[in-house]
Amino acid sequence: MKGFRTMAGIEHIKVDQDEAGMRLDRWFKLHYPGLGFGALQKLLRSGQIRVDGGRVKSDTRVEPGQMVRIPPMNVDPKTSGPIPGRDLKHSPDGELLSRMLLHEDERVFVLNKPAGLAVQGGSGVVRHIDKMLEAWTNKKGEKPRLVHRLDRDTSGVLVVARSRRAAQSLTEAFRQRTTKKTYWSLVKGVPRKREDKVSTWLAKEQTPDGDRMRIVKHGEPDSDHAVSYYRVIDTAAHTLSWLEMEPYTGRTHQLRVHALHIGHPIIGDPKYFDEDPNWEFPGGIQKRLHLHARHIDVPHPDGGRLRVTAPLPPHMVQSWNLLGFDADREDLDKD
Repeated sequence: MKGFRTMAGIEHIKVDQDEAGMRLDRWFKLHYPGLGFGALQKLLRSGQIRVDGGRVKSDTRVEPGQMVRIPPMNVDPKTSGPIPGRDLKHSPDGELLSRMLLHEDERVFVLNKPAGLAVQGGSGVVRHIDKMLEAWTNKKGEKPRLVHRLDRDTSGVLVVARSRRAAQSLTEAFRQRTTKKTYWSLVKGVPRKREDKVSTWLAKEQTPDGDRMRIVKHGEPDSDHAVSYYRVIDTAAHTLSWLEMEPYTGRTHQLRVHALHIGHPIIGDPKYFDEDPNWEFPGGIQKRLHLHARHIDVPHPDGGRLRVTAPLPPHMVQSWNLLGFDADREDLDKD
């Protein structure tokens, strides 16, 4: 919080870049959480609080570089996180997030989410990334924000915005599809085409085991268009294939449903891999979802591109070693 104080005890605080478009009452809640809404309204009506010298209302939106006039108040500004004097990265959740960290800068965190850890809360979900991110709340009281999702059983690259402005930029990038997400999967069998585009319509249905997506006809109510691309990287004895998959759209379970749709479901998928009595599950391979968000290429909020690669989770490393797949060679071939 940058600014200056006059001889009369009046402060002038400069609005930061990350606070662009923020409502003034929200700005005060971040900087002066002890100031009640009624007291704020009284100061605004009397003109004691101003922005760039002009009278304002609680719903006025501030912009970077503007100066907010703060009269003398019996309320201290917020100078620390929600747990004063404590290094939040050393909390249990903070330490776990630190072990997941692949990239960090002033705007963005990139995590390598482990398989089995949910991104957000839901029925029966006690621990999840969104809740854990409270451990990294900054001095303004801002918790890092999720800007995209991964399924609970999917591992890999997860981008998190460190500020409101960064979240707006990244969310828009995902919405405009100017990001490129690359997944690795292990699937049953070998696709006839070495690479192809998969285009379908998907709709959600309720099942005893939770939500499940199904392929539907164009025009069916509540359906969404889903487009994915895949490429066969390597195979193992015509039994299993290592696929590189890219979702052009971002529908729920999209890659998992599309793998099933082309007749090659992802190994270990609890929702979309139906056991075939005539097909023997390979020994030494864990029955866990073999789908990993390997790489992301996304516009950085400050300009340029952010490119991050996540190492495979332990159960997929085990499978790759067993099948003789060389993940390092594939990465080198793409450089």
